[in-house]
This record gives sequence, structure tokens and C-alpha cells, in this order.
Amino acid sequence: MGEQACACEEKYKEIEEAIGEYKGDRSALIPLLQKTQRLFGYVPRAVQVKIAEELGIPLTDVYGTVTFYSFFSLKPKGKYNIQCCNGTACYVRGAPKVIERFEKELGIKAGDTTDDGKYSLQVVRCLGACGLSPTIMVNQDTHARMKPDKVPEVLKKYV
Repeated sequence: MGEQACACEEKYKEIEEAIGEYKGDRSALIPLLQKTQRLFGYVPRAVQVKIAEELGIPLTDVYGTVTFYSFFSLKPKGKYNIQCCNGTACYVRGAPKVIERFEKELGIKAGDTTDDGKYSLQVVRCLGACGLSPTIMVNQDTHARMKPDKVPEVLKKYV
């Protein structure tokens, strides 16, 4: 699969085998992307290219799917993946200010990971907890009714 971004030979071998099993089966796109995300923590470009080639679909379709669904990521995520909802209810109740505070505290912009690989910050469209808005998730933990001044307190739980 060309040059690899990390020493993950076993992971690449495993995903190549899975892709080979579905050669030409366009309906396998989502399951293969899910497997890739689980294995690597993101969907590397080299794997996107291989999936497109083996399934016989345009690379733009693979990339479009990866960027459409918030489960998939184009970059490795940090140990603590912070997802800030910016859907309508959260937006109206102050999510942009919460996102801004996370960016300030972490020293990164939404969509990035801290240099130490500890935190990733994502903006998502809906976490399904509109009644508790604004809502964030850190990995699998939900934090409801977020306010900018609660951000440092939340970060202290994930050190």
C-alpha cells in the first residue's frame, strides 16, 4: 500500500486481507471503513486508495463517505476524543463558545489533535442529546449542559 505513516505492518496486512475478501463488492465500503477506523483509529489515505481500487469505486466516493460520517476520521485521534455538538439545539444554547474554550485550553483548532497525542477535538452535528444541550462527549462519556467555564473542570477528569 505504499509508504505507511506508522509501523503498523500487522494492521495493514489485516485490512488488506479484509479488502481482498470483498473485491468488487461495492456494498462492503462502510464495513471496510469501520474495520479500518477500529484498527488504526482513523482511515489512512493509503487504505482509502486500496479500498477504492479493490471495490471498483471512485476514490472520491470513499473520501466522501469518510468525511460525511463523524465516526470516521482522516487523522489519528488522541487518547481522549472530545466531540462537541454544534447541532441546532446546542448551537442556540452556546456550543460555539464551548468549542472556542476547548480550542483555547488545548491550544488546537477543532479537527486537530494535540502534539502529545492526548486530546482530539471534533465538532459534530448531533450527539442525540438535544434536551441536554450543549452537549459534549469525551470518548464514551457524555457531559451535558456545558458552559465555557466548565471546560477546565472536564479536562481535569482526563489527564
